[in-house]
Amino acid sequence: MEHIKAVLFDMDGVLLDTESVCKICWRRVAAEYNLSNIDEIFMQCVGRSRADTTRLLQNYLPSEEAATAFREKAGEFFDVVWHEEGLKKMPFVVECLKSLKKAGFRLAVASSTRAVKVHPQLKEAGIFDYFETITTGDMVAHSKPDPEIYLKAASSLSLSPSECVAIEDSPNGVRSAFAAGIKCIMVPDLIPPDDEMREKAWKIFTNLKEVAAFLTNGTRE
Repeated sequence: MEHIKAVLFDMDGVLLDTESVCKICWRRVAAEYNLSNIDEIFMQCVGRSRADTTRLLQNYLPSEEAATAFREKAGEFFDVVWHEEGLKKMPFVVECLKSLKKAGFRLAVASSTRAVKVHPQLKEAGIFDYFETITTGDMVAHSKPDPEIYLKAASSLSLSPSECVAIEDSPNGVRSAFAAGIKCIMVPDLIPPDDEMREKAWKIFTNLKEVAAFLTNGTRE
């Protein structure tokens, strides 16, 4: 696959361990709303933008106002954890980014999270400067699983989708990259791959060390 020039990374659950924190925050707020199936609801929202998350929450709450309030409360709890404890990097993040850079790949981010959080979180993690461009959820009209964010991320590098590889952890992210015509490597975090993911993902690995080894070993299929 010598024509692959760039690697596009999702952030949450791929670069930073944010999704496990979000899940805890959602559970805390769900208790106030008597939502017993919150884990199922949360999994549907992984990889989506704030607006799309709010729309999905409306299926389980009495109004748009309640859905917005739920999301905002969960976000407030998340910010407390972020600012008081910091966010952990996912395993082998720095090693992966260094290896891919050394091999000549261009690196970018395609995250459904807003720029106001993506930029400082990547900076605090010490990995912001690895990325040539950062495309965020507030830069697109439709979030994952819509392909728009990945098409925009590829365009930001003046590359075609076929010249990029996406790294994703969630089904919505894999669907987005697949729909954009971008080969996607899945590194599952909270959601294990099912038959759909095994069909749509190019490869599935357990961590970013395996991803880097595959992309840099010169024998890519």
